Amino acid sequence: MPKKQAEINFETSLRELETLVKKMEEGNLSLEDSLKYFERGVTLTRQCQQALADAEQKVKILLEKEGKSGLQDFNPEETPE
Repeated sequence: MPKKQAEINFETSLRELETLVKKMEEGNLSLEDSLKYFERGVTLTRQCQQALADAEQKVKILLEKEGKSGLQDFNPEETPE
């Protein structure tokens, strides 16, 4: 099954964010570069948060369509009915 664009963007953004954090933690960046990396990191974080919020909303909608209200705790050992 091909991945949806939102999933690809989330995964790509998360990988880029992890790379930025590693580079910043090394401490070899100038102040100007650190600020650029930080700004990009904030943007990526917001994108990831929005993608997760969108996914949560989709799950809520799907559960409501099935007559279940709200989110339920995930238990991977339970099998779907």
